[in-house]
Amino acid sequence: MPLSPFRSHAFAFALALLLTAPHTAAASRTDRPTQAEEAATSPASRVWTRAQDLAIFALGLIGVDYRFGGTTPESGLDCSGLVRYVFQQVTGVKLPRTAQEMSRLGKRVAAADLKIGDLVFFNTRSFPFSHVGIYLGDDRFVHAPSRGGEVEIAAMSASYWRTRFSGARRLPAVALDLPPSSSAVANAFPGGADRLAATCSLFPSLKVDGASASASVLDPPCQ
Repeated sequence: MPLSPFRSHAFAFALALLLTAPHTAAASRTDRPTQAEEAATSPASRVWTRAQDLAIFALGLIGVDYRFGGTTPESGLDCSGLVRYVFQQVTGVKLPRTAQEMSRLGKRVAAADLKIGDLVFFNTRSFPFSHVGIYLGDDRFVHAPSRGGEVEIAAMSASYWRTRFSGARRLPAVALDLPPSSSAVANAFPGGADRLAATCSLFPSLKVDGASASASVLDPPCQ
């Protein structure tokens, strides 16, 4: 089934996040790792890879129906259910069930210092930290909005969200000392590894776990 224009842009945006990742293929093998290989396995590189994995996986859930109390794509997802599901699938970490509980985890982050994978919180029910999403970079976040809606991308700078912003947190789960989880994302990606490979095949110049992908249709992503 062909992807809708919106989903194609969303997937393209997800793949574009990988363009700036610090990855290098070794041209030859030696007994000692090269500087490029050491950099690719550094803690900073692992954190970056994991943050991208979270964003890519979350974007794969765009279009899933909102359901209050929902915890899986099959049954529907609410805002905290979406965040919890993404983190559990990508990192193996089970987050608390509510947005308010999540807002007590990790480290506080200023809006000007937001990075991909940070949690962003809003006051949508007359109390702070009552709504949560995952920051994607470029002023955007993915979230499950409200009854009658679907998982979607929104702009932090939009008047509604800007005036209701409660704060942001950076969770230790993003920086866990685990191997880069690209293969885990491919295996758990909504629609399966074949869906991810099909998405990558649209973009032949970008490498994702051996699949080629190009970023030639990013104008503008997800609008």
